[in-house]
Amino acid sequence: MKRSTPLTLLLVWIASCAQPPEEAPPDPAAVFDGTGGEWIDLTYSYSSETVYWPTAEGFRLEELAYGATPGGWFYAAYNFSSAEHGGTHLDAPIHFAEGRQTNDEIPLERLIAPAVVVDLATPVEPDNMLTVEDLASWEARHGPIPQGAILLVRAGWGSRYHDRTAYLGTALTGPEAVQELHFPGIAPEAAEWLVAERSIAAVGIDTPSIDRGQSTDFRSHVILNGADIPGFENVANMDRLPATGSFVVALPMKIEGGSGGPLRIVAFLPNSVG
Repeated sequence: MKRSTPLTLLLVWIASCAQPPEEAPPDPAAVFDGTGGEWIDLTYSYSSETVYWPTAEGFRLEELAYGATPGGWFYAAYNFSSAEHGGTHLDAPIHFAEGRQTNDEIPLERLIAPAVVVDLATPVEPDNMLTVEDLASWEARHGPIPQGAILLVRAGWGSRYHDRTAYLGTALTGPEAVQELHFPGIAPEAAEWLVAERSIAAVGIDTPSIDRGQSTDFRSHVILNGADIPGFENVANMDRLPATGSFVVALPMKIEGGSGGPLRIVAFLPNSVG
């Protein structure tokens, strides 16, 4: 018997959520043809303006060919280079946990899953962190975080992305910039609680890092990556997602042995969620 893949099972599940209860059976095609809901792109484009960690090399695009060929057809080709950790990207568990999964070893069920969106307590200041209290407050309203869900943390930082100084909290670059970073992240205590009390597939955030900018030990990375929980950073358009009901597909460039990589992440929002 042919085994269903996580994606096939998820498509059937999404379609059933998008389909009115009185109509059966659900059609997985509704996920793609626009009748079952909306796809939302959660990814920033890569360009010379892409935000990278201050010590990383940025994105470069080198034109090799562009224009008409002697044979009469149009042809375009480029080289590109990039650090793993910049723009909308993946943190593989090995990023902060020796011996844990590399980019290419992360199973699909950690990258394709239902999502929940948790907001930081307001007002959100540059050095705030998601706390256990924030998670408890969310669960009091929406119920327990489902097993196998992708947890997206929303700080509202996406509105700053195209202003690098406002987004990172500093205009500096290089090693001296690291101590001057200011943006929200996840408190280590919240990371410990998620590992001990919930079984999430992955975690994403709309800031440059899972740890807040002023972190000196990157403890939340160490805790989550140590549990083989990958991270998604610089996630875009999170303001368009509800607290529950969306489904995420987060597929990175598959780099063998990599600690991360550029990520194309999208969310599906069924018609029934609103």
